[in-house]
Parts: sequence; C-alpha cells; structure tokens
Amino acid sequence: MIEHFFPHDTPCENPEVTFVIPAMNEKITIGEFVDWCKEGLKKAGVQGQILIVDSSTDDTRAIALRHGAEVLSVPKLGLGRAYIDAIPYIRSPYVIMGDADLTYDTRFIENFMQKFREGHEFIMGSRFKGTIEKGAMPPLHQYFGTPLTTFILNRVYGCHFSDIHCGMRGVTLDALKRMKLKSESWQYASEMIIKAIHLNLRYTEVPVIFHKDREGRLSHHKRTGWHAPWVAGWINVKAIFTFGADFFLFKIGMVMSVIGFFGTAFLYEGPRKIGFFGFSLHWMLFFLLTFLVGLQLFFMGLLAKALYDVEQQRLKKWKKYLSFEYSTLIAAITVLLGILSVSPLITQYISANFRLLEGINILSYHAVAGFGLILFGVIYFTSALLFNAILLIHPK
Repeated sequence: MIEHFFPHDTPCENPEVTFVIPAMNEKITIGEFVDWCKEGLKKAGVQGQILIVDSSTDDTRAIALRHGAEVLSVPKLGLGRAYIDAIPYIRSPYVIMGDADLTYDTRFIENFMQKFREGHEFIMGSRFKGTIEKGAMPPLHQYFGTPLTTFILNRVYGCHFSDIHCGMRGVTLDALKRMKLKSESWQYASEMIIKAIHLNLRYTEVPVIFHKDREGRLSHHKRTGWHAPWVAGWINVKAIFTFGADFFLFKIGMVMSVIGFFGTAFLYEGPRKIGFFGFSLHWMLFFLLTFLVGLQLFFMGLLAKALYDVEQQRLKKWKKYLSFEYSTLIAAITVLLGILSVSPLITQYISANFRLLEGINILSYHAVAGFGLILFGVIYFTSALLFNAILLIHPK
C-alpha cells in the first residue's frame, strides 16, 4: 500500500524540478538532507518538489515532513521499485535522483538545471569528474569495481560514461516514463543508462560532490554485510549483459553468417585451391556450420532487439523483412532451391540401389549447399514467426 503525505507548508504548485529520493531508516541524515535540497533549489533559482520515497521503520518520515518534504510511504521492495512507485506523484518536467544519506551534495544542482534547459534528457552525475571526499569511497570500489563495470558497459554499448554507479542523476519525466523501468533492485542503475541509449536520448555527464558517511551512520552495504558490494556489482554486470544480449548475438552472428555464406558459396562447384591452401568438402561443411550457427545467433539478436526496444524505434527496418508475408515467400523460395540442389544426389542414391557411390563428386557439394538452403529457410521462417509473436505481446 502506498500513502502520500504532505508537510504543513503548502507544496509548490508548478515545480520545475523534483528531487526523488529513496530512504530507509535515515533519521540521522534526512532532516539535513531536505535542508540541502532546499538550499540547492534556492541557489539554482528554481521552484522544486522534494519527494522522499520512504520504506523506514524509524522516524525518517516524520522528520522529513517536519523539514518540508513530501513523503511517499511504500513497501520495502527495492531501490529500483522506489523510483517506479514515485513516477505518478512527480509534478515537474525534470527529475533529480540521489540518496538521503548526505553523500551526494544536492546543494549544487545548477549543472543539472543547465543541462536540462539545453535539452538533455538524461544526465549522469560523475564522482570521478567531480570531487570524492577522502574516505567516501572504498579503494576497491574506486579503483576496481566502478571503473571495471563502467568499462564493460562502455564497450558493450559504445558510450563514454565515467561513473555508471553514481546515484545522483537527472532525467526528464517524459524520458523516465518512456524507459518503462522493470528492475526493482540495484540493477535499475544500469537499466536506466542502457535504456537511455536504446531510446536515443540526449545524454551527458556533470561533475558531482561525493561525501563520506556521516558519523554514526552505517551505510546500507555495511548493514547488509561484506558481500553486499560484490552482490550489487554482479547484479549490475548481469543487467549489462542481459540487456546487451543483442550486442553479443546480433553482431557476432552477422559476421559468422557472412563468412559462412561466402565460404559455402565459394565451394559450391567443387574443391578449390588458393596458393598452398586447398579447400574441399570438409571445409565446405565447416563453412556451412559457421553460417548456420551465425544465422541462429543473428536472429536471436533480432528477437532480443524486439524484447528490449522499448518503443520499437530500432526495429522499423526489420519489420518488413520479418513480416509473415515476406518471410514466407523467401523461406519457400530458399527451401525449394535447396530441394532442387539436393535432388540430383538423391536421384543418384536411388538409382544406385540406395547406396552412395564411392568417393566425393560435385553432387556432394551441391547437396551440402542444398541442405544449407533448406535449413536457412526453416530458421528464417520460424524466427520471423517468433519475432511477430513478440511484437503482438509487446506492442508499442
């Protein structure tokens, strides 16, 4: 059950920006944090809404209300879920996310507001481009974990972020809704970045100030145990690879398919020799296998695109080639050509009293290519059927 609480002060009717801040048992810091947000709004010269998404069992809600924040009381279902639950209660076009523990300094939001006004839809904070207070980030996080996972995401998605785990970030309300976030735990952080890329949002980075924990406050990672950072890191890496399945399948499959296709076609008329290298039927079988495996990866990548493309903008050019009518026609033609290519060997086999003749002749090469065409038609048609089924289940 979600409950929305308002402070005694009259809330801003037309805020330009909303702080959306998950909190759980932050009574030590929440009051000062709300004051920081107010100071940040005043310095930036903007009207704002401060929305605390609270799952606490202590006095966090009462303190936040006393300092002038709105509080959304939600069940404890995860950090990502807190942001999802907050969306219907956001009253401004711009959103700034952060933590209620006074680690991210919300007194300085001018850079975020400037980028919003320039038309950016997704703004990542960067601790590495800003300031990291001594003792604020464990060395293992600062010099290994965050740089490694940031490197992986940048390589997979072709982007150039410097700090993908920064908890202070900005996003327009429209973009946040279009992202249709699903992750309820730590992986929301990577999912947001990945979907910002998939949606072709205009994104950028701004420097932020990162403070160490206040005296007396124990971070959520430490509360959970020594293994918590490793679990959080693994969850984010898993999200990167899961949402990037089309990267691994699509591109690798395309390369393998091209190599396999031309290698098979090259040997259609029999064995060939290039310099000192001879290519025979065994090579043709290798190229055919490469082609079929690559083809399967390629179509799986397209299916992954269909699942991950939130607004189906990246699928426009593929919808024609994977339409039922088009795929049926192409599959039928390739299967027919495959049968015609295999038929001479079958005829020879029957005429020889159902025995294959000794040795390898040109009909063997034609038959291998023919079987490849038949399998191509089957893979193409079945993949197109599944592609269209996904579009029916996940319409735009």
